[in-house]
Amino acid sequence: MTHDIVQMLTERLQLSAETSTLLRDRLYGSNMPLMEALEEIGLSDEDAVLSILSQFYGLKVLKSSEYPERPVLFDGISIDFLRRHVLIPLSSDELSVAIIMNDPWDLAPLEVLEKYFSDLPVRYYLGHRDEIRTAIDRFYGSNTTEGSHSSPENQSLEFYEDDLERLRGMAQEAPVVRLVNVLITRALDMRASDIHFEPTEKAFKVRCRIDGVLYELDSPPKNMQPAIISRLKLMANMDIAERRLPQDGRIKLRFGHRDVDIRVSTAPTIYGESVVLRLLSQESIEYDLNKLGMDRQHLEVVSDLIERPFGMILVTGPTGSGKTTTLYAILRRLNKTTKKIITVEDPVEYQIDGINQIQVKPQINLTFANALRSLVRQDPDILLIGEIRDHETADIAIESALTGHLVFSTLHTNDAPGAITRLRDLGIESFLIADSLLAVIAQRLVRVLCSSCKQPYKAGKEDLQALKQWIEEVPDSLTLWRQVGCRECGFTGFKGREGIFELFTIKDDIRSAIVAGQEATHLAKLARKHGYHPLIFHGCQKVIDGITTISEVLRVTSLF
Repeated sequence: MTHDIVQMLTERLQLSAETSTLLRDRLYGSNMPLMEALEEIGLSDEDAVLSILSQFYGLKVLKSSEYPERPVLFDGISIDFLRRHVLIPLSSDELSVAIIMNDPWDLAPLEVLEKYFSDLPVRYYLGHRDEIRTAIDRFYGSNTTEGSHSSPENQSLEFYEDDLERLRGMAQEAPVVRLVNVLITRALDMRASDIHFEPTEKAFKVRCRIDGVLYELDSPPKNMQPAIISRLKLMANMDIAERRLPQDGRIKLRFGHRDVDIRVSTAPTIYGESVVLRLLSQESIEYDLNKLGMDRQHLEVVSDLIERPFGMILVTGPTGSGKTTTLYAILRRLNKTTKKIITVEDPVEYQIDGINQIQVKPQINLTFANALRSLVRQDPDILLIGEIRDHETADIAIESALTGHLVFSTLHTNDAPGAITRLRDLGIESFLIADSLLAVIAQRLVRVLCSSCKQPYKAGKEDLQALKQWIEEVPDSLTLWRQVGCRECGFTGFKGREGIFELFTIKDDIRSAIVAGQEATHLAKLARKHGYHPLIFHGCQKVIDGITTISEVLRVTSLF
């Protein structure tokens, strides 16, 4: 080392003489860890510090995606030691050992490691403090929990469930708290949207949904089931004594630099309560109309329609097809000081600055319909109705669209023209539908091939036949892409999702056909003259563009 670390950081970070003295006092006088000392004097840019340390010590900075997939264990080195010094083993073989650390200034643990591995060279890497701690929790947290938990294996679950005070105490024990935090953190790291805690006769399974598909995580011991469920219910302010009826709750947490809003739902099953956590991480949602996956033609039409002064636009699709994200992206574009936007939702998933959002509460009779009646008197320009479920809500939505408001809402239908049939089934007159409706957008979400590992291949006869069934101009020689799987995508072959869309705009001839009572199939034929294509057409375009696979498009469009 050519000069001490304080002098080096003073020069590289251009610290004042006073700040440099404070740093020297924290490091040499108080013997504080480097990152904590820097934070205490007001320097919290860890990326910049790690970059400087990387150059100074000649150590590479690793991302969390480069961390090991499975825990590396050494006899004689405790997990507490790793936690205390923010270290994690990266790999070990007969020739060398690799360690990720956050604080190269902390020499004491490094000397311990050098002595422990006296026969092997130790290679060091740098990593972010929160990422190393998260990895330690993910790899070693459940092992610690199982070893630390004091409940005997042969105690029956009923014993704990009947003793509420003991159950409450168990739910607040450090091992249970740590295990729940580890499971949530691991699911967030895996980009999961939901975590499912599912009791079975002999096991307590945990699964998480990634890009719309469920994957199983390591199962906690069955005897920890009551404590884990009670912990989740306490976090969500639920009644842990009530196990016969479903309950809903909400948890707000901060993991590292992430603020996470979690919706919690419980349901009684024959083997105990099933709990589902919906992870709503604001950072993971892209509210940009340009980035939802619409093609250029759809985007131009939708951008024009949402600027209309009045009328109704519906977004349709099953649960989890991205309808809310699409509507929020539209509202974000329309969110200007010159417009008043009010939403009625069940529930309000994300808060948007500048928009008045209302959560329906059926228990106090604040339903969609009742809320909408009052909101029309709030002088809105734009109304978002979370979902049209009944005649009353549909009737007020149509009336609002006809009286000078731009209305957005969702329906559960298989395709866009089917929305007309659904509105008729709810008791809305055909002429009112024709006069108020501007367009219907149907959508699904397809998984996107991982850009790090996807492989090209020459399309076979079956692939070409499948594509030509929906797209006329498909060349006889075509390169498509298949999923492989790597560390970057969690070995699934896919990373992220994009929408596929069909856009059904209400032109004059379609409006006349709606008034005449024509069925959805006839309306779809008319719409094809105006460029309408079904969902699978847009999906096949994404297959040709190398974004997804044929099997994935068939999976979400239910065409097998």
